Amino acid sequence: MKKLMIINGPNLNLLGKRETNIYGDLSFTEFFDSINNKYPGISLEHYQSNIEGELIDKIQEVGFSYDGIILNAAAYTHTSIGIGDAIKAIKTPVIEVHISNTFSREEYRHQSFIAPNAKGVILGFGLQSYELAILSFID
Repeated sequence: MKKLMIINGPNLNLLGKRETNIYGDLSFTEFFDSINNKYPGISLEHYQSNIEGELIDKIQEVGFSYDGIILNAAAYTHTSIGIGDAIKAIKTPVIEVHISNTFSREEYRHQSFIAPNAKGVILGFGLQSYELAILSFID
């Protein structure tokens, strides 16, 4: 059974409440429950933190024993060299995901410190971006 970890960064705990015109009105817990039911043959776990160091700690914790990490570092994508370095240091492949199309937003969101060290990047498909990342680990 494949073991995947979804790691979400700052403010993603507010999904379903925050800027619903961009992020939708479904909470991540509701979405996570639905994908867990849809993919019973995969061991899916989820972690969220608003704190950069805690995200790095989680990446290091699972980065040598899981089959994949699906990472939405949110705003840290564009600012955190430390998260990029953590991904470079581990063996587990990482897929960078974003709910919105970051290239259709503010200029500073066009830079990613994660993408150069990630297996791939999926963005702009709403919460389905996570599901597309899951599928990339299945195939």
